[in-house]
Amino acid sequence: MSLSAILTEAYNFFRNHIAQLASLTVPLLLIQVMIQVWLGTELAAQAEVEIPQFGAIHGAAMMALLLIFSLLIAALTLYLEVRSRGHDVTPGLVLKNSFTFVPPLLLAGVFSGLAILAPVMLFAVFGPFWIIGLSISFYLFARLAYVNFMVIVERVSPLEAIKSSFKFSSPIVLKTMLILMLYLPLSMVGGVVLQLTEFGGFPLRIIIDTLFAFLGLFVNVALFRLYMVNRTTDDSESDTTEI
Repeated sequence: MSLSAILTEAYNFFRNHIAQLASLTVPLLLIQVMIQVWLGTELAAQAEVEIPQFGAIHGAAMMALLLIFSLLIAALTLYLEVRSRGHDVTPGLVLKNSFTFVPPLLLAGVFSGLAILAPVMLFAVFGPFWIIGLSISFYLFARLAYVNFMVIVERVSPLEAIKSSFKFSSPIVLKTMLILMLYLPLSMVGGVVLQLTEFGGFPLRIIIDTLFAFLGLFVNVALFRLYMVNRTTDDSESDTTEI
């Protein structure tokens, strides 16, 4: 299936299910954004002092971010899986069943995240060569973009999910990279909007960040559609059923 067809189907799904997607993800996104903004403010303040001090509350905030993000991805992916099989489900039921996947998703996220960040951090030591590390990291990001789907849909362990994602993404890495690049215009537009409304205060910033974070979920929907089209299982309906 062509990339344009993948994006069209993802857009139609996002538009047709926007109310359920919002009720499922926006509360989690709101909490996540609030923690991110607070943590960003704290880190900026610490950067201005001679001896930065990071307390247990900062560590707890970072751990909370990881947990909330894992729950968010679990809920979204589980909802997409259920809908791809033609079943109706309430956001509350999806969220309830998503907690089971938080521990494996958290582990998979940590392992894959370290693998993705390693090249750019290593090449940053060599000054301008950081761009090479960034390119490698982005390539690894595309190869590991299906780890979450492997954990939830295939029900495999975190390490097996990483191996499976790397193998699965090989023939579709270019399409995956193009879909992931959709984050760039969203980030740019979000940054411009924030600058235009910088005098709106904390509440307006939270609303705008949450809105663009929600719109960014379209990338996950598109990746899931690409995944469902290309996965090969005994259940052939996964290759033909539209989300």
